[in-house]
Amino acid sequence: MAHAAGHNHTNSHSAADDHGHHDGHHDQESLRMFGFWLFLITDCILFGTLFATYVVLMGNTNGGPTPHELFEMPGIIAETFILLTSSFTSGLAVLAMNRGDRKGLIGWLAVTALLGLSFITLEVMEFVKLVHEGATIGTSAFLSAFFTLVGAHGLHVTVGLVWMVAIMIQLRKHGLTPVTRRKVNVISLYWHFLDVVWIFVFTIVYLMGVM
Repeated sequence: MAHAAGHNHTNSHSAADDHGHHDGHHDQESLRMFGFWLFLITDCILFGTLFATYVVLMGNTNGGPTPHELFEMPGIIAETFILLTSSFTSGLAVLAMNRGDRKGLIGWLAVTALLGLSFITLEVMEFVKLVHEGATIGTSAFLSAFFTLVGAHGLHVTVGLVWMVAIMIQLRKHGLTPVTRRKVNVISLYWHFLDVVWIFVFTIVYLMGVM
């Protein structure tokens, strides 16, 4: 009887331990999510500053080429279409995850990463072309602001791609766990954020530039 009571006591003790461990893990995940939101807020401030600088310096072409002369809209529209599509596919990845479909999740993340890679390739080609035409970061204040703003966005997309590939590897290895789920949610939010930033880039830099 005493033995059974002791056994029960041990059981309830390990259950409480388990529960405590689960809670601790949950708190850790919430904390990490909170950290990510803080990062996004600081990123918003960073891009806000870059946009403000660009708007101020936009007219300072120093006798060099103007936005109107430099920007070729077909390529930019293609970049925009690719990035908007990738935002949609990253949403489909989250839907697959919520259904518990690991294969579908990895598949949609792969499509998103490929679209992101196409976007970066087009952007690099655009930069190379500009530099080739003599429009470098040192040519004028307008171009310094342009390369800094658009380059910062491109760098963020590149970081997102590396991150996405790392998550796909983790999903293959560990499957759907609370940790991998949080990571997928985080990368999806980050990707949507970059999409929103690009819409501002497209409007303020390119559309206003060619108007």
